[in-house]
Amino acid sequence: MSDAATLDVFDRRESEVRGYIRAFPTVFDRASGSTLVDADGNEYLDFFAGAGVLNYGHNNPVFTRALVEYLERDGIIHGLDMATSAKRAFIEAFEQYVLAPRGLDHKLQFTGPTGANAVEAALKVARQATGRSNVIAFTNAFHGLSLGALAATGNSTYRDAAGVALGDITRLPYDGYLGPDVDTLDLLEKMLDDPGSGLDLPAAVIVEAVQGEGGINVASVPWLARLREITAARGILLILDEIQAGVGRTGTFFAFEDSGIVPDIITVSKSISGSGLPMSLVLLRPDVDVWKPGAHTGTFRGNNLAFVSARVALETYWADSAFTDGVAAKSALLRAELDRIAADHPDLGLAPRGRGLMYGIACDGDRTLAGRISAEAFRRGLIIETSGAFDEVLKFLPALTITGDELTRGLAIVRESLDAVLAG
Repeated sequence: MSDAATLDVFDRRESEVRGYIRAFPTVFDRASGSTLVDADGNEYLDFFAGAGVLNYGHNNPVFTRALVEYLERDGIIHGLDMATSAKRAFIEAFEQYVLAPRGLDHKLQFTGPTGANAVEAALKVARQATGRSNVIAFTNAFHGLSLGALAATGNSTYRDAAGVALGDITRLPYDGYLGPDVDTLDLLEKMLDDPGSGLDLPAAVIVEAVQGEGGINVASVPWLARLREITAARGILLILDEIQAGVGRTGTFFAFEDSGIVPDIITVSKSISGSGLPMSLVLLRPDVDVWKPGAHTGTFRGNNLAFVSARVALETYWADSAFTDGVAAKSALLRAELDRIAADHPDLGLAPRGRGLMYGIACDGDRTLAGRISAEAFRRGLIIETSGAFDEVLKFLPALTITGDELTRGLAIVRESLDAVLAG
């Protein structure tokens, strides 16, 4: 590693909390589309997409042009929650391209710019709207690392860092947690209707249609539909966390769309800005929007640069079905190759799972395998991470704009890396 790419200053001055730098130890300097370039000029194909932030790729030129033009005309950058032309244009685009086509009438709340802040707001408003405090969350859920969101998160590694008790959450099994032949919602329904269960009627249920950090666990359409029926019948608000699985990642704008349900509250972040600029939203059914003015504020809840690129993303990619048709074609290519890799190594018990361009290969037979493949892939020029409670799932999260050739090349590196790891 040259002086330009040295990590010395990070080791010397950055907190031990740093994470991804340990998995991908180089100094990245430039990026375009699905390619990252480090300070030494080495190129890496990106199957990580900023943990789901860069659904439209790095430095998408359509967004960059719009941002440069906005800056050159002295457009407002910081606006708190004041009205700005950039914010108005985004809201109008969101109505046109997201809400109206899906028959949704939700209000938009602009929270602080992290996904965790959107989750905090969702939990708070659900408790205010119902007057109840308990919330049901699921095994292997990930909803953020601030205390309220962390309480709903399942992974003990994150929870142990809290330093305080994490309450007002009841944890129940996600779809498939007890095996393919068990409908875990039988337990939820039984506990809700049994006065001896000890489960207080919750304010809300919070769920991911596809669990990302939890290991690419996919909730089935019937399971989500039944969850909506159970909650609606009992006056329990349903919160869909679409922070990683949303904005086209699973092939539709929202991951819950295939189930035909209408959540009461939806959290959106990561790729909503399109450009990678921080931005988060909470979508609220109008009768759930019980906030008093200023009851959930934040200095950076008005990132107007993010509004600009978010609007352009909606106008560019969501005006017709061409974008999602392309995602579907690349999803089929990805799934077919993952199935071939699993079939070529029957002794490993590899299990591909996912939707759209959000996939994983579970390596339950050897929980160290996914991490070793990721490390070997990095040495071969591919950025790919792991997920799951034991980091046992190799996680595929390429940009939705990746080309078929790039996707094929990255999959070839995964296959080569697996072979290299097995060869020892």
